[in-house]
Amino acid sequence: MPTVSTVNLTGQLLLLLLLLWATHPTVATNWLSLARMPRSRPVSGAAPCGRLRGLSVGQVGVCRARGEVMESVRRAAEMVIEECQHQFRNRRWNCSTTPRGVNVFGRVMSQGTREAAFVHALSSAAVAVAVTRGCSRGELERCGCDRKVRGVSPEGFQWSGCSDNLSYGVAFSQTFVDEPERAKGLSLGRPLMNIHNNEAGRKAILHNMQVECKCHGVSGSCELRTCWKVMPPFRRVGVVLKERFDGATEVRLSRVGSRTALLPRDPQVKPPAARDLVYLAASPDFCRLDPDNGIPGTAGRRCNGTSRLAPDGCELVCCGPGFRAGRAEVVQRCSCKFSWCCSVRCQQCKNTVLIHTCKE
Repeated sequence: MPTVSTVNLTGQLLLLLLLLWATHPTVATNWLSLARMPRSRPVSGAAPCGRLRGLSVGQVGVCRARGEVMESVRRAAEMVIEECQHQFRNRRWNCSTTPRGVNVFGRVMSQGTREAAFVHALSSAAVAVAVTRGCSRGELERCGCDRKVRGVSPEGFQWSGCSDNLSYGVAFSQTFVDEPERAKGLSLGRPLMNIHNNEAGRKAILHNMQVECKCHGVSGSCELRTCWKVMPPFRRVGVVLKERFDGATEVRLSRVGSRTALLPRDPQVKPPAARDLVYLAASPDFCRLDPDNGIPGTAGRRCNGTSRLAPDGCELVCCGPGFRAGRAEVVQRCSCKFSWCCSVRCQQCKNTVLIHTCKE
């Protein structure tokens, strides 16, 4: 039978664990830290999965059960960082990463902002895309092309070839990316927000699927046309989600009958659709350096000094008229000539250009 001292010690340990959890909350996007691992380090197998920092307990279980997919997950993490930085390259928050640690984008991800909404949507889409690509390329044993797309289309062409198996990629994304949220329970605001945005990211692929075709016949007469479904380029997915970011809806946790749901904070705003992004908290201004939250500020950033209202305009990026102009010498390609066949040869020319940067 446990003694009083033992019970007290156990209670103190539980309290300490709760305090540690409260001050260092698990961020559902911590798996993005896989992008920081060297390619030579394995990301599958019982022992390696247990040593992967940033994965939740449930995600470690997925890693051990479906290890062949984890290399695709690593690629997805790299895709998220690259695409996020491309889409926000001209914004105050430009998806800058922290120098170390599992929270790649800093503590801003632990807040229910629209930036966190975008990263969640992009992350779930990236996993679906990377895994689906692995299926189509024959890299994964448990999946291949989508053979369910068969027959003749209403447009008269024959479905054939290797259609992207998006259903498999989406199912894995739901299993892996959504796991931390389902573990917390879907009666809380933040898990509900994350699940909604995760699904919006996957729908950005589904609603932008494309059809590729090949003609068959004498001399390319296209007497018969066979077609297959392919995913949109990931850049297109990023563009769509960036548009959703700009039109995201601020929501609050509300009771609807016997369940909880996210409803617009402004009752005059229509409820968000499944493809829309939602957020719970206003974003910081991202103007000033805040190392504790992983915000580098905008000091020293290049901006567009010729436009006042554009997102990359200096007044917006620099948080006011705090920018300076200067001249810099750049090397550019010039005097390009086409050589038969088939190359383009250019000279390297030095030009002096006017650049604008935010004041320190």
